[in-house]
Formats: sequence, C-alpha cells, structure tokens
Amino acid sequence: MADTTYEQTAPAGAAPHPLDKRGNDKLFTSVFMLVVVLGLTYVGYALSQDLENASQAVPWILLGLALLIALGFEFVNGFHDTANAVATVIYTRSMPAQVAVLWSGFFNFLGVLTSSGAVAFGIISLLPVELILQVGSGAGMAMVFALLMAAIVWNLGTWYFGLPSSSSHTLVGSIIGVGLANQFMAPAGSATSGVDWSQASSVGLSLLVSPVVGFGLAALLLLAMKSLVRNRALYEAPGANPPPRWIRGLLIFTCTGVSFAHGSNDGQKGMGLIMLILIGVVPTAFALNRTPGANALEHYKETAVQVETVLAKYAKPGIPVPDARAAISNTVKTREWSDQTTPALVAFIKETRERVSPYSADTLPRAAVSNTRNDIYMIGETLKLIDKKHQLDVSDADMAVIERYHDAVDNATKFIPLWVKVAVALALGLGTMVGWKRIVVTVGEKIGKTHLTYGQGASAELVAMGTIGAADFMGLPVSTTHVLSSGVAGTMAANGSGLQWGTVRNMLLAWVLTLPASIALAFGLFVVLRQVF
Repeated sequence: MADTTYEQTAPAGAAPHPLDKRGNDKLFTSVFMLVVVLGLTYVGYALSQDLENASQAVPWILLGLALLIALGFEFVNGFHDTANAVATVIYTRSMPAQVAVLWSGFFNFLGVLTSSGAVAFGIISLLPVELILQVGSGAGMAMVFALLMAAIVWNLGTWYFGLPSSSSHTLVGSIIGVGLANQFMAPAGSATSGVDWSQASSVGLSLLVSPVVGFGLAALLLLAMKSLVRNRALYEAPGANPPPRWIRGLLIFTCTGVSFAHGSNDGQKGMGLIMLILIGVVPTAFALNRTPGANALEHYKETAVQVETVLAKYAKPGIPVPDARAAISNTVKTREWSDQTTPALVAFIKETRERVSPYSADTLPRAAVSNTRNDIYMIGETLKLIDKKHQLDVSDADMAVIERYHDAVDNATKFIPLWVKVAVALALGLGTMVGWKRIVVTVGEKIGKTHLTYGQGASAELVAMGTIGAADFMGLPVSTTHVLSSGVAGTMAANGSGLQWGTVRNMLLAWVLTLPASIALAFGLFVVLRQVF
C-alpha cells in the first residue's frame, strides 16, 4: 500500500483535507522536544542514581544496547497503536492533527505513569521460566534481543505498508517463538520449559476476540445512537467546520480515554522487558524491590511464617523431599502439583525466610540479592498453581493467608521504577510524532468507502476505550490497533457506507500472518543469537 502525502491545497470552495497543515508546526514541535529533553534528563539522572548503588561493574555497552532496542520497540509501537487514537478526532475535524497528536501523547504518558504493571508481568510469565531466572546468562540475553528484534522488524514492515498491525500480537508471537526455540535447542532428556500454553491461550484469546468485540459493539452502538439521537448531521460527512460542541467534546473525551487506556495497557509490555534487562544486566540494583516501604520486608517475614503453617496442614505424611529447591523448580517447569510439592514448598519458603530474617531492606547483602530474588520468584510462580489454577484444594480462610503472602512475594520481585515508565512514555510519544500519518490515513480514509462521520468516530472510540480499559483491569494485553480499526469497520457496515475490501483484506492478512511470522522470526533470531552470546 503506497504512502500518500496530504499537504496539497484543497480546490476553491472545497473543505480542506483533515491533514492539511494548520497552525504553527514549529511551536508544537518545540513544545514536544522540550518535554522530551526534560524527560530524558530525569531518566538519565534516576538511572545513574540506581546504578550508583550497584556493587558490581556495570556493562555499559550491553546495558545501553539492550535498553535502546527495548525502547525502540515502544517507539515503533507508537507508529501503530497511538496513531489509532487520534484518527477519529482528526477526520471529524474535532482537533487539528498537530494538536491531536500532542494531546494523545500527553494522555498516553499519564496512562503509562499510572499503570499497575499487571499486563507487564502477565506478558513476561509467557517466557520460559529458566530464562527468566537466568536472564543475565547468554541464553537469557539472546531471548531478550531475539523477541525484541523480531517484534520491531515485523512492526516496521507492516507500518511501511500502512497496515494497522498489532504490537501486542507481534510481541506474543515473538515470545512463543523464543519458547519453542528454547525447547528445540535443549539437550535431549533435559527438563527444559517452553511456552506456558495455558497463559498463552488466555492472552491469545483476548487478542483474537477483541477485534470481533470492537466490530460488533461499535456497530450496535452506532445503530443505538441513530435511534436515540436523531440528528442527521451526526451521520453525514463533516464539513469544513468543527462539529457541534457536545459531539466535539464527546470525540475529544473518547480520544483521551483511548490514549490513556493505550498507555496503561500497551506501554506495560515494554516496561516488563526493560525490567528483565535490568535484572539480568545489573541484578544487584534491580533484582529486588528496595523501595517498597520500610515495613515491607517485615510484612514478608510475617506472612511467610503464616503461610508455612497453613501449607503444612496439606502436606501428606511420609513424603521424602531430599532437595526442596529442585522439587519446586520441577513444579514450576512442569506446572503440575505433586505430592512432593507441598512439603517442598513449605521447606523452601522457610529456607528463604531464614536467609533474609537477620536483615532489613537496607542491609540485605547485595551478593545475596540475585539468588534471593530467583527463589522468591519461583515461590510466586508455584503459588499461582494454588490461587489461579486451584491445583491444591484449600479452605477459604487458608486461601486468604496464601494470597496475602503471594502479594508480598510479588511486591518484592515485580516492580517498575518511575524512570522506566517515563522512558517508555517518551518512546511511545516520539514514535507517534514521527510515524503517525500512515496509520491515521488508513483508519480515516481506507477502511470505509465514505468519510468518517461524527457518530462513527464516537462509537468506535467509546468501544475501544471501554475494551482496552477492561483488559487492563484484568491484566490482559489487547491491541488498540485491532479494536479501533475493527470498530471503525463495524460502524461503516452498520451505517451502510460500505467497506474498502482491499484494505480490509490486507488488515485481515496482517492479523492472520502476524503470529506465525513473528514466531518464525523470533525462533530464527534466538537460534542465531544463542551462538553469539
């Protein structure tokens, strides 16, 4: 699909094209660049402060390259997904293009800053557990570089052809490719974990179902709007002037909501990968959360004692456990609870608690940080089999104790520093500023056969905002691209406007090919990079 530039002057008497330049481009660019400079200054300062506390030599070249590639993924993500949020307000003339891009970027930034991290660590949990635990090893770094490079290559390719492809879809495919390659390269007979197919299926289901939800709900919402709000101007192509104030306010509100929801959902994917990089390259500074509050470690110790007592009630007598760590490691890899798992987990929690008991959060020896983090992480992955998959039948009261301890475990190992969120938000914003036009043109002009109306824009964005927000609440990744573009297609179908089937066919083709293509790219890159590292 060739790129088209929309900067020509409109014929006399005709409404100007929505992408015709209006206002002072230099002013908007200057404001954005000022924000970028201030943000980068803060990121550099905060990172230097964290690294100053590291009791190890920092491999600067490797750290810089890894962070550059991870932020590059979010930069390319901005091409695709953030651009979707502004398409409707631009094509309904609710906001000038330059203002819309800056507005969307600001609320993406807020969404990233206020995100919970649930999506970030949900994505990471798809990875082979031994690579997560040994992310600083050659295999671990090959994993990070392979999945990021595969995602960037596919996203750049689909962006070049103006196809609204999903960054979430691409990243999940890359993770599956790395997991399969890890199994493929493992020595015969070794207990190597690959892809967590139960987690992958739930993530894949959310990615597959969300476009169908977007199409259907946006179509129904437009039909409901037509029957309740009988204003013909809402369902006709916009003229040269902005829409009425109330519909303009609604469209700006939905653009704001989609931008915020996108930041809080899609921005997390890059955060999780950056944390993996930091844990692998500089474990003494980032492996454990050192700023969760003064009483966090004491809370961990207390809940550990409680959960040991609770789990001991469910251990079958006479089950030998010669090596608790090995038993728990095997349970995490196989994701199957055995009779040996319960007594092994009690012993492993006790061993880990006793190791940290003499220390406060500030005095824990840095040499012990990496191993302690891995042990606590494995405990958390084992507890998932109880509180999420119910592989151990416990009472409600005992489950409450287990969940409190699990929260303390996650608080210690699953955290995202503020500077990481700022860096991801800046990368998303820069990507949007550089590459927004190709995707905006596709969504605004090449899905339906008629110009996007006010009612269609509002319906598509309301559904996208609600769907993405709900997915973020449940900790599931969804594609802003798929939800919004399918919502626009749904409104075109409901309005009887007709669809440009060439574009729809290309979008469906990209949707179908994204998973196998990213799996193949990540698989091949992991095999190659495994030899390099």
